[in-house]
Amino acid sequence: MAIEEISRIPVGDMILKYEQETDFKTAAFSIIPADMDGQDNAKKFYRENSLVQLKIVGDMYPNCYGHGSSMRNGESSNRMDYESQIVEETDEKTVVKTYMRDNRGYAVTHMVTYYEGDYSFEMKNIIKNESDKPITLEMLSSFELANISPFLEGDGPDSLLVHRLRSKWSHEGRLCTETVEDLQLEPSWSYWSVSTERFGQTGSMPVKKFFPFVAVEDTKNDVFWGVQLKHEASWQMEIYRQDDGLHLTGGLADREFGHWTKILKPGESFETPTAIVSVCHGGGVDMICQRLTQAGQKYVDKAPESEQHLPIIFNEYCTTWGNPSHENIEGIVNAIKDKGFEYFVIDCGWFKEDGIPWDISMGDYNVSPTLFKDGLKKTVDMINNAGMKAGIWFEIDNIGSAAKAYDITEHQLKRDGVPITTYSRRFWDMKDPWVDEYLTKKVIGTLNEYGFEYMKMDYNDTIGIGCDGAESLGEALRQNMDASVAFVEKVKREVPGIILENCASGGHKLEPLMMSVCSMASFSDAHETEEIPIIAANLHRAILPRQSQIWAVIRNTDTPKRIAYSVAATFLGRMCISGDVTELKPEQWKPIDEGMAFYKKIAEIIKYGYSHRFGPKVTAERHPHGWQGIVRVGDNGEAYALIHTFYGQLPEYIEIELPEGCPTNIAGTFSDTDIDVKVENGVLKYKTSDEMKAACIHLV
Repeated sequence: MAIEEISRIPVGDMILKYEQETDFKTAAFSIIPADMDGQDNAKKFYRENSLVQLKIVGDMYPNCYGHGSSMRNGESSNRMDYESQIVEETDEKTVVKTYMRDNRGYAVTHMVTYYEGDYSFEMKNIIKNESDKPITLEMLSSFELANISPFLEGDGPDSLLVHRLRSKWSHEGRLCTETVEDLQLEPSWSYWSVSTERFGQTGSMPVKKFFPFVAVEDTKNDVFWGVQLKHEASWQMEIYRQDDGLHLTGGLADREFGHWTKILKPGESFETPTAIVSVCHGGGVDMICQRLTQAGQKYVDKAPESEQHLPIIFNEYCTTWGNPSHENIEGIVNAIKDKGFEYFVIDCGWFKEDGIPWDISMGDYNVSPTLFKDGLKKTVDMINNAGMKAGIWFEIDNIGSAAKAYDITEHQLKRDGVPITTYSRRFWDMKDPWVDEYLTKKVIGTLNEYGFEYMKMDYNDTIGIGCDGAESLGEALRQNMDASVAFVEKVKREVPGIILENCASGGHKLEPLMMSVCSMASFSDAHETEEIPIIAANLHRAILPRQSQIWAVIRNTDTPKRIAYSVAATFLGRMCISGDVTELKPEQWKPIDEGMAFYKKIAEIIKYGYSHRFGPKVTAERHPHGWQGIVRVGDNGEAYALIHTFYGQLPEYIEIELPEGCPTNIAGTFSDTDIDVKVENGVLKYKTSDEMKAACIHLV
């Protein structure tokens, strides 16, 4: 089929390509690395797919056995004709608007926004019903990347890999890599039948089962395409093939996958969630991941001033286990003051009534007169007088079964007219003005009344497929979660300078939208486990390390080696300490104090840098064998190498070939004992001495 080019637009080190078939009016979109411009002409057979994928009720569904597994390439998509394109450029960004139109009166603006200095760009679609009749959408994409692998002849057998990040509670971010052949994404002999891999998650925990991320690797040409999605509710991504061309599509979970439909009346518009998209030549899967996460730097660079040097946090949860009081907090403060902590977080339980566990009593948020006899202000003042900012925990959206608010069902989310109820929780209707007023008083009022400068926002259950209140369960869910994000934005407006921690049973909300409005996030609920450094390293592919709050929970039975192992893991992100700090001996404090001092030396590398991972694949995270090495090269010309050994036979020396641009002079080390380490001819050589041991080397 003859393909003609509409435009070829450079942004950063990428090229945006807009094309159409000569016999059709629709337009397609693809991207290539700028340094491979002109090489994307390998012989292949492919049909252009519309750069906006949508499905309108009443239009024909896709054929070629696609119906039921994909809503792409049905009548609605194929009727979208290319109309025009404009490019708007300023010193800060480039915006490309491509206008598509169905002659029945449905107009779509396909929008690409590139921010100067980024290694990715944003993409979304805006549809407007300009007809005189309402329409019902049942699928609308945020992004569509056509003709992945334009450098391969034909379908490129044994050359394409699909990378995804799987996730479950306390096992976040596991890289899963499969061939397109194993996913049965080879074209058929006739180039007729459709093959597709549609995946995502349904509910209000966007990082459950998968992160909203996918990357495709062309192994022969060392090229990577990658996408992240900014969305708090049900989402999907789809890898699609009918011929030699491979396609990536995604956005809101559609009617088949996420129970979503949306009615647009005449004159109404709808905007999709935003996708972050990138392509790169070389660097491996870690490179494409970090090009995507780098897009978040422009948001956290605007976080409160104290956040810019990555302060160390103390959280009392693993000290009091949901039973904080003025007395036990006083003991903790006395033990840690003058140690270098800057934030002290009062976690869950400050509100619980006598005899009722914290995890079923959230929602009323009245300060416990038993735990805080003289009120909470006295405790906050004590924390402030010790030189720390005080933080507090809320689970804003949810209501525990023992709370009085649990019975206020007229303001809660329902499905089939019944309050959505799990074994311990119900959910506020975040669109309800009464709920907004209630939470403004309980949450924002508490923050302002007591002078809290930090809030941990938890979220410990999922709404599931959706709720009543809109034309579909999925649309009502989307609206509710948009309102939830809007309330967080309200907190930021009404409590200026507030430091926000994004938590959802640990890491169930580690997606770019929430990460863009928060200073940091709980990396996981793996508070005390041996696999913490593995999970923390995994998350370098999903979020910025400067936003990844990693816990080191210290027990009074821990050896200095175990303490150093835990403390060193926090060098992979933001250091958070908890545990038995009131009962530690001087020899146990020694690796903590030294680790905190070392963390402060490498904080700028954590803040701005690029991570390289080394070591054998860890197959069983709960029973880790082998070793893991992370080399993070900072933008400041410094670097650190962090090594964790696990169980099993180890090499006499762990050798890591330092990446290009990495400095080689050893400025300092951290471990529980002296270590044997050197750099020779660009190779770092660390002599192993024991299982389950950590060592970090600062390079300048």
